Amino acid sequence: MSEKKVNKGSERKQLWRWVLFGSLIALVLALAVASKTSPSFPLFGRNINKPCTCSQKYTGMVEDCCCDYETVNNLNGEVLHPSLQELVKTPFFRYFKVKLWCDCPFWPDDGMCRLRDCSVCECPENEFPESFRKPSQRSLSADDFMCQEGKPQAAVDRTVDTRAFRGWTVTDNPWTNDDETDNAEMSYVNLQLNPERYTGYTGPSARRIWDAIYSENCPKYPSEGSCQEERILYKLISGLHSSISIHIASDYLLDEAKNVWGQNLTLLYDRVLQYPERVRNLYFTFLFVLRAVTKATDYLEQAEYETGNPTEDLKTHSLVRQILYNPKFQAACPLPFDEAKLWKGQRGPELKQKIQGQFRNISALMDCVGCEKCRLWGKLQVLGLGTALKILFSDNGHEHLGQTLQLQRNEVIALVNLLNRLSESVKFVHEMGPSVETIIEDNFSALATQRSLLQRMLASLLKTR
Repeated sequence: MSEKKVNKGSERKQLWRWVLFGSLIALVLALAVASKTSPSFPLFGRNINKPCTCSQKYTGMVEDCCCDYETVNNLNGEVLHPSLQELVKTPFFRYFKVKLWCDCPFWPDDGMCRLRDCSVCECPENEFPESFRKPSQRSLSADDFMCQEGKPQAAVDRTVDTRAFRGWTVTDNPWTNDDETDNAEMSYVNLQLNPERYTGYTGPSARRIWDAIYSENCPKYPSEGSCQEERILYKLISGLHSSISIHIASDYLLDEAKNVWGQNLTLLYDRVLQYPERVRNLYFTFLFVLRAVTKATDYLEQAEYETGNPTEDLKTHSLVRQILYNPKFQAACPLPFDEAKLWKGQRGPELKQKIQGQFRNISALMDCVGCEKCRLWGKLQVLGLGTALKILFSDNGHEHLGQTLQLQRNEVIALVNLLNRLSESVKFVHEMGPSVETIIEDNFSALATQRSLLQRMLASLLKTR
């Protein structure tokens, strides 16, 4: 009788072990699935557009700049972002001249795009303002945008600019690689019909571009033992990279079968928010470009924004003045970045030449981008950044800027559109970042709790054995 009781007890114990072991296996599988998918589900399904009550992560002065995060966010939200949004929609600033087809100087082009949205199509050549086209061509209304493939979101016109624009030069930018005087291979693009968004351009080809930019031309210098000039190029490219990632995440193809677009906030966290340095570099790049715009105030105010539409041209000039002379901006952040402290000492000219060469290489790498729409925005934003460098680091300095600075029309278009892109990114991160981080951290906390339970169950299983 005693032996039977022992056997029954042993059987129950063995059965309990198998039950516990089975539960453990089930929990392990659940954790494996949860750790892979749980950060995504809440971010696509939860409403996080409500005001965030959490504490701000980024406070104090933006590193190497002359404004603090709070001031930047306030000025951007109240002053800069609204004006820039209107400005880039005007006829003058929505057309960009670009050389879309050019051989990669470093390796064979093997880029492949999964989506049709990464390409652009040709549109009627009589779409553009009179001053952008041949004088004899007929004008077309600004609303008459037609694409031969019936896809206005990817519309492109490849007419060339055969007439020099009054008040603008046609000389090359020493900081960039493209020959802007080679009109035979240039075409115009309506930026409003070709938004910067997710295109499906991923994989080795896309990674190779960024690897070449960072490893060969823009290495990350340690904070200690390096001068500000050696860090500045890395921070500018990192900030631009962050902005590009933010625009991809904010306008992402969530369901390809149903053509549903929206925000991929998990991607936003994975590529930008979980790395505070990338957010800080975004703010730095924004203030750097903003400083270039303010430094060129006299030039930009006197420029002729002529498109043949007097009403629109007056509006464009008025919006430019609103940005340059806004009293709130002038009072709160009169000097976003102080370029005067750079290139000092014996190594100054050598460092400037070195960084200029590295940036030209980065500009040339844009011809290796395998996605046409990505190449378009890459070229525009790199030219905009090169224009900011040209303005801030002109040989004659700030005191003679009004007499010596010469800009191409395309440079100004790129500069303003880049500033708008950065403004949008700063606004998106400021408004969405804290909520996204809170949700992600809650998910990680839940996973940590589940893992702790798993460890306790495992310990219990080992004890019963």
